[in-house]
Amino acid sequence: MEYAIIVASGKGTRMGSTTPKQFLPVAGLPIVMHTIRRFREYSPDIVIILVLPEDSDSYWQELCRQYNFSDPHLLTCTGGATRYHSVKNGLALVPAPDASASTPDIVGVQDGVRPLVSVEVIRRCYDAARQGLAVVPAIPVVETIRHIIQLPDNSETVPRNDYKLAQTPQVFTVAMLKEAYKQPYRDLFTDDASVVEAMGEKITLVEGNRENVKITTPIDMAIANALLTKE
Repeated sequence: MEYAIIVASGKGTRMGSTTPKQFLPVAGLPIVMHTIRRFREYSPDIVIILVLPEDSDSYWQELCRQYNFSDPHLLTCTGGATRYHSVKNGLALVPAPDASASTPDIVGVQDGVRPLVSVEVIRRCYDAARQGLAVVPAIPVVETIRHIIQLPDNSETVPRNDYKLAQTPQVFTVAMLKEAYKQPYRDLFTDDASVVEAMGEKITLVEGNRENVKITTPIDMAIANALLTKE
């Protein structure tokens, strides 16, 4: 079985809107609905688990009616204080893997506000994870990077070829991710790869797609609207 946990439980304060950004419409649909559809395009059989903020069940159901959105998904309105806690709550809906199965169950975690992930990248990540790898899509850094040594004016340029920008979906076997999320929360857990890495697993990077931005600001919204409208 394949699963996708779509984490859409943030408040989106940097967007400057009272509506959480995952619910804002872009190119005719709320952002998170576009994200769900990308995974449904990848596989009609994948089990999608949507993690929303607490007490947003009725609001989500109303959005689904308003936009005539009926793509199958499981819903949990138990978004936590951090991304770690939200993912952990979504992961609780994924059944424990069958140890006797000939192929492992796979689970990916996707930011709900990354609606421009390509189907090719999703497939690349899931294919690699079936080999037992912990997989993260990533793209090269194109800007110059400066390392802050001491504020306000002590910094240095670092080689940008030494760095990659991590994206989602981050994909693992179900057994691996469930084991990783048994660890207590730490501040360094900024994504799923950091949780898995903390228990000694190595991370495999695969090629991402540059359009796969995490919508955070009004500028990101404008870019996403332009790109999604063209599709």
